[in-house]
Amino acid sequence: MSHRLTALALFFAALTMGGCASRPISPAPPPAGTRATLAILESTDLHSNVLSYDYYKLSEDPSLGLERMATLVHAARKEFDNSLLFDAGDTIQGTALADWQARGQPLPCDRELAIYKAMDRLGYDGATIGNHEFNYGLPYLLQVTGQPLASAGDAPRRCSGPAFPLVLANVIDIATNQPLYPPTALLERSIKARTVDGARVDVPIRIGIIGFTPPPILLWDRNQLEGKVRTLGIVEAARKYAPALRAQGADLIVALSHGGIDTRAYSDTMENANWHLAREPDIDVLLLGHSHQAFPDPGNPKARYNDLPDVDNERGFINGKPAVMANMWGKSLGVIELALEWRDGHWRIDPQGTHSEVRDIRAADGTPVAADPAIAEAVRSEHEATVAYVSAPIGDSDFPMTTYFAAVGDVSALQPINMAQRDYVRRYIAENLPALKDLPVLSAAAPFKLGFGGATDFTAIEAGPLAIRSAADLYLYPNTLTAVKLDGTDLKAWLEKSASYFNQIDPSLATPQELVNRKVPSFNFDVIQGDIRYVIDISKPVGERIVDLRFGGRAVQPEQVFILATNNYRGSGGGGFPGTGSDHIVFNAPDMNRSILVDWVRQRGHLGFSEDGNDRPWRFAPLAMAGPLVFHSASGELDLARRAGLAGVQLVADDGDGLSTYSIDLGRPQ
Repeated sequence: MSHRLTALALFFAALTMGGCASRPISPAPPPAGTRATLAILESTDLHSNVLSYDYYKLSEDPSLGLERMATLVHAARKEFDNSLLFDAGDTIQGTALADWQARGQPLPCDRELAIYKAMDRLGYDGATIGNHEFNYGLPYLLQVTGQPLASAGDAPRRCSGPAFPLVLANVIDIATNQPLYPPTALLERSIKARTVDGARVDVPIRIGIIGFTPPPILLWDRNQLEGKVRTLGIVEAARKYAPALRAQGADLIVALSHGGIDTRAYSDTMENANWHLAREPDIDVLLLGHSHQAFPDPGNPKARYNDLPDVDNERGFINGKPAVMANMWGKSLGVIELALEWRDGHWRIDPQGTHSEVRDIRAADGTPVAADPAIAEAVRSEHEATVAYVSAPIGDSDFPMTTYFAAVGDVSALQPINMAQRDYVRRYIAENLPALKDLPVLSAAAPFKLGFGGATDFTAIEAGPLAIRSAADLYLYPNTLTAVKLDGTDLKAWLEKSASYFNQIDPSLATPQELVNRKVPSFNFDVIQGDIRYVIDISKPVGERIVDLRFGGRAVQPEQVFILATNNYRGSGGGGFPGTGSDHIVFNAPDMNRSILVDWVRQRGHLGFSEDGNDRPWRFAPLAMAGPLVFHSASGELDLARRAGLAGVQLVADDGDGLSTYSIDLGRPQ
């Protein structure tokens, strides 16, 4: 009971901390022409990065963290008379802190999740549910978000959840045929405004919020969700629920949509459907996420949104609607400055005075803002327990395991995963599926951390003692193992899909060419091992690059059959790889890939480089390049490329942000 009272106290305290008062307000409308500025503040893809801390390295990381983003929130609330703070999802998963609360020491019903405790301190006004919220399963998700939990013979009970409303319009509970969460919420606030004669007044405003998550969750977390929920397309859900918000008197409707911007033809399973959502008349403002990108991103010539139709990457508009995406991990705060005018009995957005921006927690010179000490204090006990949890020893190694050069062939951080997965599948088949015991077992693993998030976004485990945190660094996500059966044609097609991670190269060009296609996430760059060898010719178009595929030294035949160990995301169809889906799945294991890795290291005790970290299954096809072929990785790590046998890798230049430009000579032996 005391915790419930504390949570409620925090809730009402939060209402007074925010920039819009939520006390009872007069129904009297303001005079026509009254104007106000309302700042909509957004976080997204926090992934449980409450603190500026790297649990894999056991060290501070000032480049991220809600505790520093909180300082930007406080500054914005001082800057703007009126503000609201929302989150666009992927909140409860992503760090060792999240794993400890979900798996290491499961959270009691009366305890609030650490990330939500911190968000309550900041006084959030609302949030939605991202795709990674489903990774730990529906029972856990419903528990930590304070939703009704079925209890045999008893009335449904609720556990501690956040003090702010969670909305989600496009996930339906199959058992009840009702939305899993409230699809919308109507927030009644009082804002400071000015009448046409300059008088300052406090006036009412009603803001509706509606939430969306990517419909492909049914593929990505099939094990957790199949038969339990179904999804609606994002546009269909908006058309179903947003008009009711307007009918309730919402002046503005804000979409909290965990997705990015895709201008291709719409479908009801579209992952990033917000370009289409912005065309809906009952959606006024969009708060986006999922893509781990900033929008708007003015002045960045490489921004993926520069040339999209009806997308303003300078001022932050999509099809005429203001929008923002605040990057990831608490690295930045999204801010939409809405210029409002009271006309025709409603608040209207003035597009000319409205703009969006993404505010980074680091200054231009890289100096981070100070952390809000109240956030660290709120989660002190959880943080200390997590540090102890990830420090538990599991073995040792005589080689560093890194992803610095995984894009050019280093497998030091991938081979242990693949070896652990192969061993697990072999044992499982021998014990449970003896009819398959003679089929060769392969394994696929991808470098989850390959620099997309900056210089610290790499797996980097030093030689020496290994702990649980080492396995969590190697295997970032709480996936479970899945085994699929595929033939030689599927295997080649799988590798072709993986090879789309690289740009098509023109060897005749004298100018530098980028090796990596940054539009393809590194978690879709699968490396397959198990007495297999293949060559990737990046001068060829996507789908035609695997030019020599061998198993046991012999060319793989189309009709050959293999068992491939992967994870539930990939096996269920995540990433769109051939050879996946229910028709190919042999079994879904109950164990997490990371737990399988931990058990394998414990059993092995010691990992050696020649046996466990240097079995390179693939190489680039030799190419005589007229100009340099470049890629980017952490600075000062060239010796690791040499250790991995990558003689063609050379340092080109320091990029000045902790990353360096490297080149690879495909004319030299690999």
